[in-house]
Amino acid sequence: MADKRTYEIVFIVDPGADDAEVMKLSEAVQKIITDQGGTITKIDMWGRRQLAYEISHQKEGSYVLLEVEGSGAEIAELERRMRVNDRILRYMTIRVDLDRRRAQKFKDRRSRKAAQRPLKGKAKEAAAEIEAEIAE
Repeated sequence: MADKRTYEIVFIVDPGADDAEVMKLSEAVQKIITDQGGTITKIDMWGRRQLAYEISHQKEGSYVLLEVEGSGAEIAELERRMRVNDRILRYMTIRVDLDRRRAQKFKDRRSRKAAQRPLKGKAKEAAAEIEAEIAE
């Protein structure tokens, strides 16, 4: 598994933790990832939000989103450590590189088809004006 994969990790921290403790916990998670050989491409602190349903008798929590590139081994270690941490109510890891590659493929296909389609109406008039300006 030498290729790098992209993952999004979202975890919810106990509302009893203040902002400094959430930052400390986030930095600990980042350290686990970097020590295992992964790289963090994006960190997004969503702050305190209401939960959709109660988790451990809590109605709100602090959300943190990380985007990570790695081989998968660091994800396994991170999930193991999050599972035993009492301050983390829930976590979810999603592999997003395949979905992004697929979306890019559809976008490229759509733009190729649009380029092959003949222009109609206002688009045709605008293209004619641009060609006239280029010719001048």
